[in-house]
Amino acid sequence: MSTFQSARRRLRAHPFALDAALAAGVLVCIVAGSLVEPHGPDGVTWTLRTPDALSLVLMALGAAALVLRRRAPLAVLAFTGGVSLVESVTGDPRAPVAMCVVVALYTVASTTDRPTAWRVGLLTMTVLTGAAMIAGPLPWYAQENLAILAWTGIGATAGDAVRSRRAFVQAIRERAERAERTREEEARRRVAEERLRIARDLHDVVAHHIALVNVQAGVAAHVMDKRPDQAKEALAHVREASRSALGELRATVGLLRQSGDPEAPTEPASGLDRLDDLAGTFRNAGLHVLVAREDQRPEHAPALPAAVDLAAYRVIQEALTNVQKHAGTGARAEVSVVRVGPHLEVTVLDDGTGAGRHEAPASAPATASVRTGDRDRDGGGHGLLGMRERVTALRGTLTTGPRYGGGFRVHAILPVETRTSAAQDGS
Repeated sequence: MSTFQSARRRLRAHPFALDAALAAGVLVCIVAGSLVEPHGPDGVTWTLRTPDALSLVLMALGAAALVLRRRAPLAVLAFTGGVSLVESVTGDPRAPVAMCVVVALYTVASTTDRPTAWRVGLLTMTVLTGAAMIAGPLPWYAQENLAILAWTGIGATAGDAVRSRRAFVQAIRERAERAERTREEEARRRVAEERLRIARDLHDVVAHHIALVNVQAGVAAHVMDKRPDQAKEALAHVREASRSALGELRATVGLLRQSGDPEAPTEPASGLDRLDDLAGTFRNAGLHVLVAREDQRPEHAPALPAAVDLAAYRVIQEALTNVQKHAGTGARAEVSVVRVGPHLEVTVLDDGTGAGRHEAPASAPATASVRTGDRDRDGGGHGLLGMRERVTALRGTLTTGPRYGGGFRVHAILPVETRTSAAQDGS
């Protein structure tokens, strides 16, 4: 099998040589066929009859034209058809020059579209068969005349079948290549989304806890000499914030581990059930935080999906971190979590007058609602952007901006029933 395939590859690499060999084989078959007497007394017999000079010339011309059948199939068909037409009218005894037409017609049908193949095939069959019946030396009903009709029809049909098979194989190959490209693109998209999600989590964890550590460390340094007890308390808060940061970082980085890794974290992800602890850490850092919650699940209402729970927690965490970092001393923050029908509304307000506010990036997702005057108080520009990405991924809306009279407002509306939970309920 490998030898046959290697031979096919070598022949395909030299198409001109293949066509020359085919033309030589057709010429041998035509000459051999011209020596056969189909109407002998004992049936088909080999004789020593010699075709006339014109028939020999026509046979050589028709076979030689097949060398160019790939380069100009229609021109070769027209030339061999004319040669066969002349031979069928003048040749007596007739030589099977029509064999060249069959090969040329096969080439045309296998390299052109189906309508062209059938039009050219019907025209060739009609002209050659009609000329042989009307002007040929044999009676119109002779077997040789019907053979011209049959062989030209076989050549056109075989060529069309080969063309259809080539198109089918090419379509399968293109579909497989397209599917492979789609799988690779989908894999790259999922990897990018996962990297972005982990980057958001790392940013939220690091920004939140480092801000608290910075505040408490500053307090400890300020009161170290005069009030060592308060400095010791501040350092205890630093230690607690550091421990919490390490725990959340371990949980986030654990997402990169393999599912069978025994060191992968097993504790639950952050959610609104830890909102009081989150507010407590900011209170320990000196920020006045008021929390109001009305997110109890009504009877027969769907439970809060894990993605929504985590997104709401991260939005509050990032908003309070921005208040701690930029709202100024003495600022107060109000956190509101309300469940309204199929939505969860999260609002974080502050009355700070800090000047550390910067323009939000212009690349905010279009699906997030951003009012005029929106400010990103994270110096790196990733705070509000990360919030928008989280909310937009759940098909929610995020509104941020300064408040009238001072302060800042972050308002997120998250759908309780996400696409993931809806698919699970439907299954």
